[in-house]
Amino acid sequence: MLNKFGPSGHGEAQVQYLDGDFRVISPGTFVRCAITDTRIPLDELKYWSVDLQEAYATPVAVLQRHFPGALKPQP
Repeated sequence: MLNKFGPSGHGEAQVQYLDGDFRVISPGTFVRCAITDTRIPLDELKYWSVDLQEAYATPVAVLQRHFPGALKPQP
């Protein structure tokens, strides 16, 4: 369930990441990826860690956080 406040929050949101859901603590329109610092619009947020309480922009960012040596650059 997306608990998004009205249009009053235009900056970075403060979010509590839950299992299969998240709760907006402070209104905003985006969160930042913990790996890439990319802005992630709340309506596009799909990847996060409940244990680390951080968001990720892509599945690759998730792998980089949890398995840093797993992704090797392709020649």
